[in-house]
Amino acid sequence: MLELVRDFVNTYDVETDADELTSPAELALWLRERGLAAEGDRAGDDDLTTAIALREALRAGLRRAAPVDLPGVALRVTIDGTPRLTPMSAGVPGGLAAIAAAVLDPGWERLKVCSEGTCQWAFIDASKNRSRSWCSMKVCGNRTKTRAYRARKHGSRRLQGSNTDTV
Repeated sequence: MLELVRDFVNTYDVETDADELTSPAELALWLRERGLAAEGDRAGDDDLTTAIALREALRAGLRRAAPVDLPGVALRVTIDGTPRLTPMSAGVPGGLAAIAAAVLDPGWERLKVCSEGTCQWAFIDASKNRSRSWCSMKVCGNRTKTRAYRARKHGSRRLQGSNTDTV
């Protein structure tokens, strides 16, 4: 289920401003492709609004910037051994509820959002100590470290230029 949440959050690419969920039909198709909605299930404008709100609430929660508010999804607590959240309806609303219910899945703390501000891509942190910060060290990690290096260099040049001795 972590992969499902990751993929759902990544339906919007912050860096390129590209959104896979541009219409109710695209939402229904996305859910059908993942087995969360049946062939005849249709989405409406309200479903799309709920999906986008849920996606961004999950992104904020993964940044650990806010508690995860599950907007517009109907879930019930099922207790048959281990308590879990289950969708209260089928179709598109049930598919969205299934995504929201994944917040209680084991390993949720391994799901993160890239700390590079221009990226915000969701990823699963498989590192042993769960300390990964970027979706990709080669791209986002490198950007962040290069920016920090340049800022340090720029700051040291400014200090060197103002350090003149007068006699």
